[in-house]
Amino acid sequence: MSNQIKTTLLLAVMTAFIMWIGKMLGGTTGMVIALVLAGGMNFFSYWYSDKIVLKMYKAREATREEASLVYRMVEVLAAEAGLPMPKVYIIPQDAPNAFATGRNPENAVVAVTQGLLRTMNPDELAGVLAHELGHVKNRDILIGTIAATMAGAIMLIANMAKWSAIFGGFRGGDDEGGGGFISLIAMAIVAPIAAMLIQMAISRSREYLADATAAKITGNSEGLASALEKLGAYSGKIPMQAEPATAHMFISNPLAGRNLSNLFSTHPPIEERVARLRGTRAAGNTPDITTEISPDITTDDASRTSRTSEDTKNKSTMTDQARRFWDNMS
Repeated sequence: MSNQIKTTLLLAVMTAFIMWIGKMLGGTTGMVIALVLAGGMNFFSYWYSDKIVLKMYKAREATREEASLVYRMVEVLAAEAGLPMPKVYIIPQDAPNAFATGRNPENAVVAVTQGLLRTMNPDELAGVLAHELGHVKNRDILIGTIAATMAGAIMLIANMAKWSAIFGGFRGGDDEGGGGFISLIAMAIVAPIAAMLIQMAISRSREYLADATAAKITGNSEGLASALEKLGAYSGKIPMQAEPATAHMFISNPLAGRNLSNLFSTHPPIEERVARLRGTRAAGNTPDITTEISPDITTDDASRTSRTSEDTKNKSTMTDQARRFWDNMS
């Protein structure tokens, strides 16, 4: 399903959900008011959701002078990927992580934390940046950013329903078909579940695809594989101040280790992503045909028996590609 269709469906779901809440809270009149509000929210999400997310994390735009290495890397990688130069933002947090946002490649933003810049070597940093540009190239960023805005709005509605139930609000809606106390309680329970489902609707496969795209852009899958291992190691040591509604946007789950966040994670296991990048399978995992997205990077069981003879050739080709990439950086 194309991202355009996904975006349309998500916006339609949000509109229908908000209209249903309006009916529960205020009957027919509430539903009409909710429809008007939903239209405004959809318009606002499309044009401004990226700005909301950046402001949420206090990200600031970096100039070439103050972040010369990352700026130059993004410039070279974007050219290699055939993309316009995106804006580069720095997030003032120690936890290493990154995300991309914007409604299209012409208005894209790549945001990285200060912790990422401190912990990654040049190969690893290039892999992370190429992954985010992979999302831009694959047109993932609009749907991811809108989903973040939607999830946040739904959580706000859940809180409204909870407090309305506690203080007995919106009883007047019963005469027009509105819900009472029980409906408000149900709303407070259903809304967070709906927000979680919307985030999980952003398929995990887009992370695998972005990983594969990054390897093609840099010509060096090992850089991203090593970066992912570092991100996994740091996730439990340096907590990130992140909103659950935006967790799916980051290269690695910023909520890893918190309660049941791993159970409902929108990210595939880092071990599996690293294994795919290195052309092997994670131990204990069985093949899943629905996630075999990049056959040029992953290998099947039949071809694995001949890996030894081909590894030298593959590594030599990868080294040549990586060397050409770094030559362009100079």
